[in-house]
Amino acid sequence: MRVSSALIATAGAIALLCCTVPATAQNNASEGTVSAPEHCAAILQTDFSKLIDAPTQVEDAKVIDASADGPAYCQVLGYVSPNVGFKLFLPISNWNGKFLEVGCGGFCGTTEWEFWCPLDRGYACINSDLGHRATRGGEWGYNNLQAQIDFGYRGAHVASLAGKAIIEYYYKKGPSKSYFHGCSSGGQQALSEAQRYPWDFDGILVGAPSPTFAGPMMNFAWAKLALKGREDKSLFTRAEMEFVHAAAVKRCAVGDGLKHGFIDDPRNCKFDPAELLCRAGKQTQCLSDAQVQAIKKVYAGPTNSNGEKIYNGGAMPGSELNWIDGEVDTYVSSTGEDNWPEEYFGYIGFWPAPGPGWKYTDFDFDRDYKRMETTDAIFGAANDPDLRKFKAAGGKMILYQGWADQSDPPMDAVDYYETTEKTMGGRGPTQEFFRMFMVPGMHHCSGGAGPFAIDYLTYLEAWVEQDHAPDKMIGAHVTGTNWVQSFRLRFPLKPGTPISFTRPVYPYPLSAKYKGSGDPDDAANFVPVGPQR
Repeated sequence: MRVSSALIATAGAIALLCCTVPATAQNNASEGTVSAPEHCAAILQTDFSKLIDAPTQVEDAKVIDASADGPAYCQVLGYVSPNVGFKLFLPISNWNGKFLEVGCGGFCGTTEWEFWCPLDRGYACINSDLGHRATRGGEWGYNNLQAQIDFGYRGAHVASLAGKAIIEYYYKKGPSKSYFHGCSSGGQQALSEAQRYPWDFDGILVGAPSPTFAGPMMNFAWAKLALKGREDKSLFTRAEMEFVHAAAVKRCAVGDGLKHGFIDDPRNCKFDPAELLCRAGKQTQCLSDAQVQAIKKVYAGPTNSNGEKIYNGGAMPGSELNWIDGEVDTYVSSTGEDNWPEEYFGYIGFWPAPGPGWKYTDFDFDRDYKRMETTDAIFGAANDPDLRKFKAAGGKMILYQGWADQSDPPMDAVDYYETTEKTMGGRGPTQEFFRMFMVPGMHHCSGGAGPFAIDYLTYLEAWVEQDHAPDKMIGAHVTGTNWVQSFRLRFPLKPGTPISFTRPVYPYPLSAKYKGSGDPDDAANFVPVGPQR
């Protein structure tokens, strides 16, 4: 539209796990570092235009010197025909022999995602603009099938092919292991890779996925209509929404969740916003009937006029801080940055697209959700639960999702995972290669009041390379970070990173419960429990 970490006490062990480089990779890396500047520049003179399925043109290749942010690397800019731009990072020394593709978020349109490239861990990595240059609006996809296909499913695949080919040229050997990590739209790209191109990657990290892009966009239109009405005027102030959030947490949080302000599993929450209704003698710190009904609608998610659900669900209790003027993908914004449904449905979500002028109030919840199947097929819906080919190829996949995510509602991920279990023969056969981790209190991809900082890549490496399946992950809450800062954390966390508490996160459907003794801010004092509903 992603993050990691661990207890300070275990940081040393995690660092050893993540940074051990096989001898073969070390030897291989030396082949590409004899004359690094010249060897990097030579990529520009090399013909990759005949690369099967990914005719590639290199536009620039140069050495970027080491800095306080990371080691020196060869930066390669290019595109896969007709228009899938990419940026590739090749460590000049100490390549670990591995390749990582970073998925992009939102509508993509940029290759500026190097903050997720773990060069300091020795990775060669690539990110792609997915076929267009535009970071926010949807005009790039206006009746443009090629652009929509590149964004929906082709772009990430051909970028992987280009990256591996250039890596093999530069290091004289291809990567020993290949990984993909994306969140939000990048999570959809991750799912699409596992479903459509199961041989591209050995391990895939799927963050806050929207298996269909149309579903969350419809939910945005629904929530915006509920919170603003057809008069296009917010029913709530930011302060009133903070009041609702505090009430939901007070009602539903337990144990250390209550202490830190997050809800473990909102599905267990019995919060009724009608409890906050203004009554005789109380006209402050309360809500009007219209406000109560609006909140109920956002929780429930889109329905048709008969009250029938047409989506997996809406935002969960605990996510309210990003409904009004939030940090990320807010439903209602006083600065006008709440136009996701207009940009999607106006230019992409219907075929043919209605174009500029379409408003969220134009969405017909009795009719228009039936029209989205056509564009889902074009735009790369990644909701196929049949992952037999990915499993047979030896792939491993970790899906992570925040319970307090309002942007890609959590029940989308839950529904996809549970459907995959049914398709793949049950929980046991599924968890042999695919596990989901629901992070309490985490916002969209990162941030929030919960243990959002988790070193997902290290856990995936251990599973792929050592067959050590993740029975739990250690999450940390890093204090003093806003959403952007939390999203850009690097792992392993540096010594001295301000951590207020740690907590284990277990594979779904397990959750963490305080064992009753010891420091409740220490992950060591929690045990796994089954569903509590």
